[in-house]
Amino acid sequence: MGSQQVNVSQYKKEVVKHIVSQMKSCPLVGVVNMRNMPAPQLQRLRAKTREKVNIVMCKRRLIRIALREAEASKPGIIGLEPRLDGIMPALVFTDENPFRLARVLEENKSKAPAKPGQIAPQDLVISAGPTPFSPGPVISELAQLGIKTGVDGGKVTVKQEAVVAKKDEEISAQAAGLLTKFGIEPMEIGLDLVAVFEDGVIFTREILAISPSAYVKLLAEASSQAKALAIRISYPAAEVIRELIARAFLDAMALAVGRHIMADKAVRGILAKASSHAHALKGLIN
Repeated sequence: MGSQQVNVSQYKKEVVKHIVSQMKSCPLVGVVNMRNMPAPQLQRLRAKTREKVNIVMCKRRLIRIALREAEASKPGIIGLEPRLDGIMPALVFTDENPFRLARVLEENKSKAPAKPGQIAPQDLVISAGPTPFSPGPVISELAQLGIKTGVDGGKVTVKQEAVVAKKDEEISAQAAGLLTKFGIEPMEIGLDLVAVFEDGVIFTREILAISPSAYVKLLAEASSQAKALAIRISYPAAEVIRELIARAFLDAMALAVGRHIMADKAVRGILAKASSHAHALKGLIN
């Protein structure tokens, strides 16, 4: 018995040592949620992403220990620890950037039918309209979930859209069976990226979920706002220097004309202003 305990303890130490080594050597460390990930799909995912992503699975407690040990050499990585709660955690190690990693994992997800006891990822809906089913047991199955039906052209029709499972609530056996019968596959099989650590920064799933096109749009908006601010406060950044010079020239011209300063560029404006005043005065005299 004592020998077994020593062996188990030594094994855990080796696991932690391996994880810490990976944390130190890889520029990017991520936490993923393994919940609802069947073993065959996991093996296929590992095979497809092996060249880019290393997936390491172990107990939550060992991951916590490894994070605390790695903190000394990678300050800030301990910020991943709270992300382990409430999930079935695993670690991913890669040289990819956080957004590319999120894309790789997202692209390797697949749809799956709902199973009883799973948590609904969003409101699961049976839409109103005709169905391919003939009148029979399906009518009572729908009625059990409060769904109103009728018969039209020999087929069952759903009269009103109905939510059979609300977001973040457990899916009942009746709802799961009905969704499968209707060909609705609301679940996603894959690794859910929870958070990523890179260069002292924690990137959450909300940040990483931004699509490349949306990210480009945000950058364009930020650039436009920054340019507008630079012009407004007359900050001489290279990107706005032409606009600042043009605005300064126009301001100087307006000042010279307004104060009758006989600068070369202002003479024409001063003469035009004087002519305008003269014509106005002539009109008043006449």
